[in-house]
Amino acid sequence: MERQHVDPFEHANTITQANPGGILLTTKAGGEVNTMVIGWGLIGTLWGKPTFTAFVRTSRHTHALLEKNPEFTVNVPLEGERLNRDIFAVAGTKSGRSVDKVAELGLTLVDGSTVDVPAIAEVPLTLECKVMYQQLMDKGSVPEDIQGRFYPADVTDIDKGGNCYYHVIYYGEIVDSYIVR
Repeated sequence: MERQHVDPFEHANTITQANPGGILLTTKAGGEVNTMVIGWGLIGTLWGKPTFTAFVRTSRHTHALLEKNPEFTVNVPLEGERLNRDIFAVAGTKSGRSVDKVAELGLTLVDGSTVDVPAIAEVPLTLECKVMYQQLMDKGSVPEDIQGRFYPADVTDIDKGGNCYYHVIYYGEIVDSYIVR
């Protein structure tokens, strides 16, 4: 497979439009690769560097892997495409603690060029990121209506979403970006 290197900001609109419908955040630590669907994320500039900001709940297996290896890839469908329904169903609902989502979906992994996290050929627009800063959300700073909607205190079971757990905000420097062909 070949990489067509691209300027991530030339694809910012594609990334922004695909994000609410689901894009993948992929991690790797200790030889284990995990991918999950995210619907929140921002592309921009921080400290003069291109960044992708990802939000990952502390209850997620992805969070545990990011704590071991602070690198990730963001895998985005090309303009006009959507995340495959099967990928969305597995990577968006199952936990990497109990399922090897990559194997179950038969995804094609492509070694990262500058990070030790692969791209996913089936979701070809890839941002390779290295965490440059992270911060746990401050519950006291989240408005009550948002807390009730996105962090309900009665959903504590990690395997059923664990939605009471707050997000860690990962600011990832985009160190490479490309389309896998």
